[in-house]
Amino acid sequence: MQDPPDISRRHLLGGSLALLGAAATGCAIPVGLGSAQTRVQYWHFLGASDGIIMNKMVGAFAKDNPGIFVEENVLAWGEPYYTKIAMAGSGGRSPDLATFHLARLAGIGAGQILDPIDVKLLEENGLRAADFSPPIWERAHLDGVLYAIPFDAHPMVQYYNTDICGKAGLLGSDGKLLPTKGPDQLVAALRKAKEAMGGKPPLAFDTLGLGTVGPWRVWWSLYPQSGGTLLSDDGTKITIDDGKALEALRFMRMLGQEGLCDTRTDYGASVANFTNGQAAFLWNGDWETTGLKERGTPFSMTRFPSVFGTGSAQADCHSFVLPHQRNRDPEVERATYRFIAYLVKNSADWAVAGHVPAYLPTLEQPDYLALQPQSEYRSVITEVALDPQVWFAGSASRLWLEFGDAFSPVITGQRTPEDGLAAAKASLNRLLSAPNPFPDQER
Repeated sequence: MQDPPDISRRHLLGGSLALLGAAATGCAIPVGLGSAQTRVQYWHFLGASDGIIMNKMVGAFAKDNPGIFVEENVLAWGEPYYTKIAMAGSGGRSPDLATFHLARLAGIGAGQILDPIDVKLLEENGLRAADFSPPIWERAHLDGVLYAIPFDAHPMVQYYNTDICGKAGLLGSDGKLLPTKGPDQLVAALRKAKEAMGGKPPLAFDTLGLGTVGPWRVWWSLYPQSGGTLLSDDGTKITIDDGKALEALRFMRMLGQEGLCDTRTDYGASVANFTNGQAAFLWNGDWETTGLKERGTPFSMTRFPSVFGTGSAQADCHSFVLPHQRNRDPEVERATYRFIAYLVKNSADWAVAGHVPAYLPTLEQPDYLALQPQSEYRSVITEVALDPQVWFAGSASRLWLEFGDAFSPVITGQRTPEDGLAAAKASLNRLLSAPNPFPDQER
């Protein structure tokens, strides 16, 4: 059998249409299987450039570990994925390994649907707690038990058009965006960009649309910067600080009222505007990096602006979990941990797509530092604003959707900040009173 191709960062994104077709249909993507190989079943939801990169990394692992076959199965992103994990885990007939959004951990039945991580096996494969971003490593635990191995953070970042920002005088002598601190400096920069664009709104993010979560992600970047919280540590009580919450909402409303952000864009339109030079800035997750490079947009990236104190930014994290199995094969388990360690230690390859490795040694590797602009916002890894540990949080969750629906009219001027906050609190109260649809954590 022919060996898998060598992996390199220059060729990671050179995936084939056959791979994309397999990802779309949820097929296993074989790397090679011999009778003496140990098989590790791996489920994930990674598509587009993420999926191509992961498949390349699986292939590189296979070349270095010929005795292990990783059966890669790509499933539909979002709620269908977590439903399938829950069904498989509750029945004890799960894959050996799955990719998971860390914010989903609290709501998926850890202890019944997911099995704990064996810290000794991690250490045997060279992974230690001290090597991971502290807030992310802490969030990978529930009741003191480790249930996930962090892989990355994908935070809100600030993309900027280098041509427009250069024209507006917003770049330093090194060609990078001059940093801003506080609301006044950010607004001044946006006004300069607006003037350079002939009066067009300089900032784009998804402000409206069915199922929009942009307003939530912007608010959950701004509000925690001043120390604001959403829920108590046990996830049972609302702890929103009205003053700080309204400060963030009023700032978001001001951006719309002054024409500093486009209030008419859904997700696709916001990305298209930035891609086509119709916006100087884009507030979004880091995953648009590859597409912008492929389309030739003159851009770079930096951390989400520090407006109300710290430099925190809304983020979720990809991680690895062990869906529950009634009888986990020891040989397969050792192979699984070896595969996990390989992916984590080679996360500079994964960072090509824009994500920030959660494994701190990677952030100092020359290969990672050479990635531009991906390495420009790496310091956010210890200041991520993660979701509260409740069942209704996380990517594609009710929390994101309902807060997005509450705050979108604030940005567009159809609702006051006070009314928007009241609507968000009402949604939060409903979610808190609703039963967790997943099994209890105790077996």
